[in-house]
Amino acid sequence: MNEVFVGRPSVLGTKRDVPVYSAIAKSRVETPFLDLDEINLAGDDQADRTVHGGVDKAVYVYPASHYAAWAEQGFPVSAGDFGENASVTGADEYDVRVGDVWAWGDTLVQVSQPRTPCFKLAMKTGRKDVIPAMIDSGRSGWYLRVLRTGVVPTSGRMTLEERDLMSPTIAEVYVASFTNVAQLDDERRDAYWALLDRVLAAPSLSRQYRDGLASAKKRREERNAG
Repeated sequence: MNEVFVGRPSVLGTKRDVPVYSAIAKSRVETPFLDLDEINLAGDDQADRTVHGGVDKAVYVYPASHYAAWAEQGFPVSAGDFGENASVTGADEYDVRVGDVWAWGDTLVQVSQPRTPCFKLAMKTGRKDVIPAMIDSGRSGWYLRVLRTGVVPTSGRMTLEERDLMSPTIAEVYVASFTNVAQLDDERRDAYWALLDRVLAAPSLSRQYRDGLASAKKRREERNAG
């Protein structure tokens, strides 16, 4: 792990002349340890828990290796700019799997879903194209739910404790979420539906994310039937 960040909601900007509150602007934690409960790290919060935070999205993790890739694309971002709580090395969306259990200090945390970018990320970076860029690149990071509360270090390691190799990776969940099925040939379409079914069957995938995918699948099936 590289760094830990927390922040409280504040006015990020305005939308249609209405103030937009967000906690995406976070500050690096300088103390060596921090409490983690079922919802948040100490000092952290969310402005709208219907879309951010909650038990399935208590901690947002982002691979430190992505910052250079964003810079190469001309995005002026650095550690903490995506609203992440933890910047990590040695893991990314292609090897982290839904349901992974990690030991962090004396806590246990579990991977629950990838991050879906929203307009607040665009406001924070000043770039509307950051949203399609995150979707296209799959550099989403992932959320953790807390299985055991306690105290976490703000430097050091998260250690993998449990992994189901049949569970989809975060990258596979992103493919299942954002692939344009209409552009696929028959063989790749069959592979896509099989992947989507495997993602939906992952028991540790957050309910909110699963429901969204299931609804999208139903709409696609209804269009195809029509």
